[in-house]
Amino acid sequence: MTQVRSDPPDTPAPRSPNVAAREGPRRSLNVAVAAVGLLVAAPLMLLVAVLIKLDSPGPVIFKQKRVGLDRRSSRGPESESRRRGSDAGGRLFTMYKFRTMTSSGAGSEEKWATKEDRRITRVGRFLRATRIDELPQLVNVLRGDMNIVGPRPEQPIIFQELRRELGGYQERQKVLPGITGWAQVQLGYDTSLEDVKKKVELDLEYIEKRSASEDLVIMAKTMPVVVFRRVWM
Repeated sequence: MTQVRSDPPDTPAPRSPNVAAREGPRRSLNVAVAAVGLLVAAPLMLLVAVLIKLDSPGPVIFKQKRVGLDRRSSRGPESESRRRGSDAGGRLFTMYKFRTMTSSGAGSEEKWATKEDRRITRVGRFLRATRIDELPQLVNVLRGDMNIVGPRPEQPIIFQELRRELGGYQERQKVLPGITGWAQVQLGYDTSLEDVKKKVELDLEYIEKRSASEDLVIMAKTMPVVVFRRVWM
């Protein structure tokens, strides 16, 4: 009897030597920065946790499913769909943030938060403006879900909508998502489909030229964006 060989369900597509050489230093840099960042930010994170508890009832950490790296993207959507039964677009993971909304509003539905969103708490507005709410994602970096630098991960339902609306959106899943990225230091929070389209173009530009040195540049550019709030709420 002839045996039919098949790949294991979660076997990643082979990488070229150039990609492997580029991703190794990038990942090492991102992990190192995340580890140091957690140590340095620990006192601040403890203070933020206390302020969140004093400001409104509910958990300190907000957890939400996001779409991450698609390790088999090069095999095409038809192959992916057959292997999974449904195509989520990438591996789903739990992303951590400091809670910035009331417990009844946070995560009740998958939609973009607006600048005047009434769900946002007093402490939460400051955390979002300074991006301090993103600090728990350093744990996601150490877990292998994310990098410091990369395209921002989207919620599953919104991901499916954007993939239908925007050509090339799926290409963002070729790399680990990030806490910050080339699109984030150029543009503010998304409020429309046109905003997302502009960010997708910047994300794809980053993916093509990504490197450890490029990530260092984006990390450096993130600080003045946060401090001077050039593009944030």
